[in-house]
Amino acid sequence: MMQKSPHTALLWIVAVGFFMQALDTTIVNTALPSIARELHAAPLAMQSIVVAYTLTMALLTPASGWLADRFGTRRVYFISIALFVIGSLACANAHTLNQLVLARVLQGIGGSMLLPIGRLAVLRTVTGEAYVSALAMISVAGQVGPILGPTLGGWFVESFSWHWIFLINVPIGVIGLYAAQRFLPNDAVHDAPPFDFVGCGLLSLCMVSFSLALDSPVQTHRGVVSAILFVVAAISAFAYIPYARRKRNPLFDLALFREPNFSVGLIGNLLCRIGSSAVPFLLPLLMQLELGYTPLHSGLMMIPIALAGTLSKRWIAQLVKRYGYDTFLMVNTVLVGASIVAFAAFSPSFPLIAEIAILAVFGACNSMQFAAMNSVTLKGLSIKDAGSGNSLFSMVQMLAIGLGVSIGGSLVQVFEGQFGNAAIGFKLSFVCMGVVTLLSGAVFRRLDRPRPSAAAAPAAR
Repeated sequence: MMQKSPHTALLWIVAVGFFMQALDTTIVNTALPSIARELHAAPLAMQSIVVAYTLTMALLTPASGWLADRFGTRRVYFISIALFVIGSLACANAHTLNQLVLARVLQGIGGSMLLPIGRLAVLRTVTGEAYVSALAMISVAGQVGPILGPTLGGWFVESFSWHWIFLINVPIGVIGLYAAQRFLPNDAVHDAPPFDFVGCGLLSLCMVSFSLALDSPVQTHRGVVSAILFVVAAISAFAYIPYARRKRNPLFDLALFREPNFSVGLIGNLLCRIGSSAVPFLLPLLMQLELGYTPLHSGLMMIPIALAGTLSKRWIAQLVKRYGYDTFLMVNTVLVGASIVAFAAFSPSFPLIAEIAILAVFGACNSMQFAAMNSVTLKGLSIKDAGSGNSLFSMVQMLAIGLGVSIGGSLVQVFEGQFGNAAIGFKLSFVCMGVVTLLSGAVFRRLDRPRPSAAAAPAAR
């Protein structure tokens, strides 16, 4: 496969797109205090630029496959990179928090299509056993991004300015634009089925309302706003059920939920990822605002998480095969939740080696958790339902990241206002997010347990 230049170029294009997306998800976190100072905003208010990006990606991911069918992989991927680059330039030139949030939305529109359309292009071009090798190559790019992201973000802030965490995407994107136009296939499907705009609108309204409802009590100090938003989210979610039953080709067929492990895995993923997704946002803030670390130092402290996560992937298949998905996930969820609670012990007097050890345990267990949850959720779906199920699963993943950041940041503000101490706010927030993760372990008790010998190998993160 690698000897065929079109395939090689295609894989590099998709890998670079995946790298840009993964890098941008992590590079921002270590720069948040510096961005807040320059924009004259509170550091914890920076959660909005993370939530805006991830929520936008969650809303638009389901449409990516239809867009590729309707307009062709080359055209849509080219536009995705262009929007991502334009959004990056807009972020670097933002002068207020609101401007930066809007720019992140534009960036998220482009980023939402990079990975799913890239995977689709590889699936259509590379077949047989070579497809597995191709996905393995692409996944490496996704692993390198989180390793380099926090450190690069800290280094840019200290050596140059925070604007470079966005400007770095421009030269990479320009090369990607040329390569996409040159090597990607023009494979539009002219008889593609119509897209379910109504169903997508109902679920989008549900996700946006639910996310805003969790944040509004802190931002507006009015519980009635939150209550109204929760009601809107519930109405839109319940309205989708009768709509999907009547619709011939709904966005997500309700038959997906007849597969018990899909339903259980989806709920478990949401709850578990809410807790763990708050960590990359809260840790750099804690280290810089309370522990006195520089941006580069706090970025370097994220490396044990990424490295341990990458190294631990080789253990997953053997552990699942020996103990089964349910036992493995229940035990591993406890380890993930306990490590999040342990972050509450971080203080200026806490031993550095102990901090690194806790970070490494969290990284290893969290990586195995994601891989096992991904696999057990999707492995029981039929070929007919696999595409739709994967899109819904991707939506839930991105939604969980946004919810984790929003809830984690809001808890710090609530506890800080209650006790008048930011350090206590961070400690109690880590405890709460760890407990949420621990409770999610009870969901995995409802998994159907196959024979250990029949357990499938876990999917990549």
